[in-house]
Amino acid sequence: MADILQQMASNLYNGEDKIVAELVQKALDQGMGPEEILSGGLIAGMDEVGVDFKAGDLFVPEVLIAARAMHAGMAILRPLLAESDVPSAGKYVIATVKGDLHDIGKNLVKMMLEGAGFETVDLGTDVGPADFVAAVQEHRPQLVGMSALLTTTMVQMKATIEAMEEAGLRDSVKIMIGGAPVTAAFAEEIGADAYAPDAATAVDVARELIA
Repeated sequence: MADILQQMASNLYNGEDKIVAELVQKALDQGMGPEEILSGGLIAGMDEVGVDFKAGDLFVPEVLIAARAMHAGMAILRPLLAESDVPSAGKYVIATVKGDLHDIGKNLVKMMLEGAGFETVDLGTDVGPADFVAAVQEHRPQLVGMSALLTTTMVQMKATIEAMEEAGLRDSVKIMIGGAPVTAAFAEEIGADAYAPDAATAVDVARELIA
């Protein structure tokens, strides 16, 4: 049983989406539970991707290909996980802030979080404070992630946190920020809970925030 999970993780790492899907189905046919397949095969594979991406041994194209393989496996597992009420690692609302249309970094973070078992709600780009507030009210996440690639849009992160406070929601979520011009000092200055310099670190930080 462990062997098939190792094969799954290895093929996911290499971006072999069709093989990953076949191995997921094979594991199910052998009587393995969806939660075990998710954690021991798919998440284990994406964790390895995250480690090597952080170390500079993998680059964005390889991460995207691995994420595609992850999604191929999840397409089979998702309905089974829903039926069995398997809890996600956490719920995460993510978006690029108002005035900013960059989404590559945000999408990478989303893929890495999904690979780690998080349920993500992607609001897209150019998202204003009121939309973040509405999403938190609707989805009740544990985490909110904001991305900005422009120094001119970083101010929207502070505005969003202030909007959360005014709506009485700030204490119900942990807020993580990131993007090229963003720093840990800026995160502290605006009252965010954490800063993540890259997508792989974002997963580690998210896990720590809700541990």
